[in-house]
Amino acid sequence: MSPAARDEIDHLRLVTKVARLYHTQGLRQREIGERLRLSQSRVSRLLRAAEDAGIVKTVVVVPPQIHADLEDQLEERFGLVDAHVVDSDVEDEDALHRDLGVAAASFLQPTLQDADVVGFTSWSRSLTAMVEALEPVSRQAVGEIVEMLGDLGDPSTQHVAARATQRFADRMGARAVFLRTPGVVAAPAVRDAILAQDPYSREAMGRLDRLDVAFAGVGHGRLDEQLLRAGIPFDREQLARVQADGAVANLNFRFVDAGGRPLDSGLDELVIGVTLEQLRNAGRTVAIAGGRAKHEAIHALLLGRWIDVLVTDVATAEHVLAQRAT
Repeated sequence: MSPAARDEIDHLRLVTKVARLYHTQGLRQREIGERLRLSQSRVSRLLRAAEDAGIVKTVVVVPPQIHADLEDQLEERFGLVDAHVVDSDVEDEDALHRDLGVAAASFLQPTLQDADVVGFTSWSRSLTAMVEALEPVSRQAVGEIVEMLGDLGDPSTQHVAARATQRFADRMGARAVFLRTPGVVAAPAVRDAILAQDPYSREAMGRLDRLDVAFAGVGHGRLDEQLLRAGIPFDREQLARVQADGAVANLNFRFVDAGGRPLDSGLDELVIGVTLEQLRNAGRTVAIAGGRAKHEAIHALLLGRWIDVLVTDVATAEHVLAQRAT
């Protein structure tokens, strides 16, 4: 699909969303603007566009490749503020990350206007793809972009992550707040010592108490030798314990079971980054994730109500809707 065709589909998706909220659900333009974080004038223009495109007649006509029914079902079943379902080739992992990221940039950029503190997970490939697709704003739209997890992997990976955070801040006219510590440490005492000695890390961690929007990284519950080879110093016994306890998903290395319930494994004390409590208290937590490998994880996080806004692919949306609560 060409960039122009994708942009047209993204525009039609937003037009359709606004039209359904107005004509089908009976929301007023002001309410739609508050829900989607759009100005009332833009809501009005989108409603006119729906009429011009023939989307609004006596009912809302959903254009091809727009999955409004799936989105509505996700929102109703899991209490989501918003859901966006994207066409993508789930067999091509790189293409999936790119498609989800590009779609998220189109859907979510308008909703970030005037947010004070936006949390960002810089090691997520889908979130990095979103940043690459963002259009620069002409004025300051966000106060601060704050990293929600310390460094992972080798120095080159850490450099890429820092650049993604800075690019996000530049695109939104915001100040970047970095968390330049290890994301995972070997012992709680190491974590405490790092935060005690580093005022910049304490500043970043303090910002996480007042997140307006949090872009969280979704991971599954399988922690294996690959993580250990990457230099993430989880203890093998703790890894075995969290898996035996039924871990199927994590948000920034905070683990939950199949029902979305947090697991007390001792791993939380090794992570320097946002906590589940801070994510719960955020204005909105956004997850941009899909693909077969994350089906179980996404379902668990939805059941636990850890996600407010979800951007995912068609197959993942159909899968989680077909599951029963755990």
